[in-house]
Amino acid sequence: MSTIDTTGHARQGSEWFGFWRRCYAMVAKEFIQLRRDRVSFAMIVMIPIMQLLLFGFAINTTPHNLPTAVLLQEDSDLGRSILKALENTAYFRFVREVHDVNEFDDLLTSGKVLFGVEIPRGFERAVRRGDRPALLVAADATDPVAAGSALGSLGTIVQTALQHDLYTGDPPALPFEIRAHARYNPAASSRLNIVPGLVGTILTMTMLIFTALSVTREVERGTMESLLSMPIKPVEVMFGKIIPYVLVGFLQATLIIAIGVFLFGVPILGSLAMLAILSTLFITTNLSIGYTFSTIAQNQLQAMQMSIMFFLPSILLSGFMFPFAGMPVWAQYVGEGLPLTHYLRIVRAIMLKGATVQNLQYDTLALAALMLFAMTIAVLRFRRTLD
Repeated sequence: MSTIDTTGHARQGSEWFGFWRRCYAMVAKEFIQLRRDRVSFAMIVMIPIMQLLLFGFAINTTPHNLPTAVLLQEDSDLGRSILKALENTAYFRFVREVHDVNEFDDLLTSGKVLFGVEIPRGFERAVRRGDRPALLVAADATDPVAAGSALGSLGTIVQTALQHDLYTGDPPALPFEIRAHARYNPAASSRLNIVPGLVGTILTMTMLIFTALSVTREVERGTMESLLSMPIKPVEVMFGKIIPYVLVGFLQATLIIAIGVFLFGVPILGSLAMLAILSTLFITTNLSIGYTFSTIAQNQLQAMQMSIMFFLPSILLSGFMFPFAGMPVWAQYVGEGLPLTHYLRIVRAIMLKGATVQNLQYDTLALAALMLFAMTIAVLRFRRTLD
């Protein structure tokens, strides 16, 4: 009886030993495969590092140094004191001095500045006479987060500036009126900012994935050999794969915008035709980038990982989730290289501001340049063999 028990225990021990040996072999295999798959290994390391760097250094929910234009119709000590006080708060950064109201409005409409300060002619004399003149501060309120803090600090800032210009004791009530105009979104409604941004965000995610999988899917299904045997050029393959998804993306954009207008009440103040044309340009740009990923990746998993690595900074550095103007300079430079950054400016400007093509020249040219750059890399990277 004891012999049987000993044999049974020995067999059980042998099975457990074999179980753990096989598990160890599988673990070792997975580590070897992970080491060979450099894209997956880079994702493991880079995603947490990227998130820490972006949220730690680039993201700021109380933005400062916001670009501001000034229309100074008189050069007076009081006017210079007010402007200096505004600049010292670090909320406002004066980047342009304009000479008429039309230039003032164009800068706000195009998004080149977020604020405009107008000091009218005869302002200081009217203050000293007690006439209570008006100091105009116009704000681009399409992003309520960016405009809210700066507008809320105006009264205290100006009182501090006037303390040594008009009086020496505790400042009384302001001897002039501050007229703060929150343009384009006076009610500070978040949906007017978020819904147009969702058009670009959803299109970025879906368009990247559609074409990022196109070439790698052909390789994994075994149909790439037939494609390569045909008398077809790489640029023709690219256009053949991109064009159908342009139509899909346009349908998506139409659906999202229609829901935004009829369900959420987001207006379209600008040209619908221009919105359609520039949306098509943005869709094509994202499809080109996704196709580029597909020519670099070895399989569909790598293509998906590349798409995620591109999508993450797009939503964080484009101005969709956090104010773009409040980011540090290096983060803004990175953001300028993302198609979503330019499209967000375009879609918000057309829908909420009624912007024209003249107001959007820079962002339109930037999208076209990014599209051509991605297409060039994709054509050069396209492999004519399966090696």
